[in-house]
Amino acid sequence: MDSRDRLVFALDVPDGHAALRLVRLLAGEVGTFKVGLELFCAEGPALVREVSERGGAVFLDLKLHDIPATVGRAVARALAGGGVRWLTVHTGGGREMLSAAVRAAGAGGGAVGGGGILGVTVLTSLNEAGAVEAGLSPPLGNLVVRRAALAADCGCVGVVASPQEAGAIRRVVGPGPLIVTPGIRPPGAEAGDQQRTAPPGEAIAAGADVVVVGRPIRDAVDPVAAARAIRSAIDEALGGAG
Repeated sequence: MDSRDRLVFALDVPDGHAALRLVRLLAGEVGTFKVGLELFCAEGPALVREVSERGGAVFLDLKLHDIPATVGRAVARALAGGGVRWLTVHTGGGREMLSAAVRAAGAGGGAVGGGGILGVTVLTSLNEAGAVEAGLSPPLGNLVVRRAALAADCGCVGVVASPQEAGAIRRVVGPGPLIVTPGIRPPGAEAGDQQRTAPPGEAIAAGADVVVVGRPIRDAVDPVAAARAIRSAIDEALGGAG
């Protein structure tokens, strides 16, 4: 897996026209494009197919969280058109829901193109105070690791967690499951609404396999150059790890 495959660009834009413009611009530097709730609600499965047809794998970030039967059917529908590398479900739904999602993805006969279900642990916008307010017991990192272990045990191909927890997750789940980290901010970039962040190189060095980057690329004066800089940081971290 080279640095292009390790970089996901978040298509956090309001419509398909803007999304496809960015796909065309960044396809040479980015291996996978994340389609989240806003864009999927605006454009639906047709956009997933269009991104895939333009050479970009899709990380469909819907964070499904419902009763097991509903999630299983939703997964099957979401993957039916192909082109999806990864689809997210929320680990807060528990073992039966995660297992239903994994079964539905497997029943798709390879619709995920070699990928599969990623379990979202705890949103990177949540800090310790927010977790307590939501009824979650601190420390937050312990909850992230427990949920990551559950996702791996249920057959998810990987987990989504902040870069701050990547090392602890890797020590628990071992080398197999992917660790995908949003909340990536190059040095000097504003955190925005993210609470648990790290630069891309630090995330990779800590044990992450894939980093998800949105605003630092999207809002850059030169998005292609910004993507290349992040790839360079990934390559440097991988070289140091080797």
